[in-house]
Amino acid sequence: MIRVKDVEPLEGTILHVTFTNGEQRDIDVAPYISAGGIFARVRDDPAFFREVHVALGTVAWPNGADIDPDVLYLGLPPHASEEQWRAAVKARQSTEQRAA
Repeated sequence: MIRVKDVEPLEGTILHVTFTNGEQRDIDVAPYISAGGIFARVRDDPAFFREVHVALGTVAWPNGADIDPDVLYLGLPPHASEEQWRAAVKARQSTEQRAA
């Protein structure tokens, strides 16, 4: 399972994420933090957003908010269906097999 190894906040709601397989991506997390609740402060307070760190293999904030590392890695939308999840995994595996 691929997890988050390092994270750095960039401009706005973009995070530079390094995964445990060495891949690096700039990911706009706006769709993931747009909901209220635990993400309200992450979304509304830029200084708090910049307190992002790695915890338990994913991006997290001091208030306990986090984003599923598989969702980040696979590029899934928030609240992805199981069908979307399986399709993303299959597509990723196909891409990896072609690259090998």
